[in-house]
Amino acid sequence: MEAGALLTKLMERTGLQERHIQMLRRLEPLMAPMATEIALAFYDYLGRDDEMRAILWDSPGRVERLYQSFADWYRGLFCGLYDDEYAEKRARIGLVHAAIGVKPSFIVPAFGIVQELSLEHLRNTLRSPEIFSAVEAFEKIMAIEAAIMQDSYMQAMEYGYRLGVAADQEKALVAGARAMLGKAN
Repeated sequence: MEAGALLTKLMERTGLQERHIQMLRRLEPLMAPMATEIALAFYDYLGRDDEMRAILWDSPGRVERLYQSFADWYRGLFCGLYDDEYAEKRARIGLVHAAIGVKPSFIVPAFGIVQELSLEHLRNTLRSPEIFSAVEAFEKIMAIEAAIMQDSYMQAMEYGYRLGVAADQEKALVAGARAMLGKAN
């Protein structure tokens, strides 16, 4: 399924409506400054795992580039414009992760860090009537993000198997993602 069509389906499934989009847009000035702090916590968490640490520090400057990419991704959560371009960028992020060997079992738990720190910030800075709608909107966009990421991983693995590159799940994932990224460029 094309990323834009998937995004539309996910918006329906999660119930992300215009009021949620408007809330996310209103949260941008409050949440965007948190991007760097959350990026540091995200990669600190991932770096505690030996396998993930080896991937993160595999090439010089990778972690530094990832911090910036993550901060851009995080700020994008609150852009308020969730269209085909947004979906394509998000799907590409999943493919890039897969291409360097980052498995969903690393990313999905790390999303918990993003959610935990973001929700704590919302609780500490918003007042009672706004908190529920802010949390609701944030959780919906995070569910969409996780689903797009998971879908890109599944597409990459399926493509890797079709290429006959590998019978091993992890190798098929990496090969499929690299091939898909190569086709896109």
